[in-house]
Amino acid sequence: METASSENTPTFFRFEDLRIYHKALEFSAWVHNATISFPETCQDNVGIRFNEAARSIALNIAEGSARNKSQFIYYLKMAKSSIRESLVITSIVYSLGYLTDKQQEESRNFLMELTKMTGALISSLQRTSSGSHDTDDDDNDPPHHRHRPDGNY
Repeated sequence: METASSENTPTFFRFEDLRIYHKALEFSAWVHNATISFPETCQDNVGIRFNEAARSIALNIAEGSARNKSQFIYYLKMAKSSIRESLVITSIVYSLGYLTDKQQEESRNFLMELTKMTGALISSLQRTSSGSHDTDDDDNDPPHHRHRPDGNY
């Protein structure tokens, strides 16, 4: 696993050593600052939802890190769901004119990086575990692998 710093002294909480956790915190702070400028009515609904989705990424990473590998993978997949939720909200608030072009691009870049980091960590955990290699949630698969024609996802 990649750590947040080059120091070899681990922190007491395992998740604080993960770069992905710090990237998730950075995105959460970015969302907080972006939603401050939303109209007041949107701060109370879509702004709250955007902040909750962004915080959920870091929260799932932290929660999963205290579990066994298969459970950590589950929580990382939950973090990926929050990443996708944040992307949808980014698209919604951009279409409503609440994000500038630059902010929309920044959000999408954060989310793409978080998706890649999460996928890499899941793959790493799967390689080191003796269990299955469940890769049905890989955002890097071609579209026909993610959305099967039989309706099962």
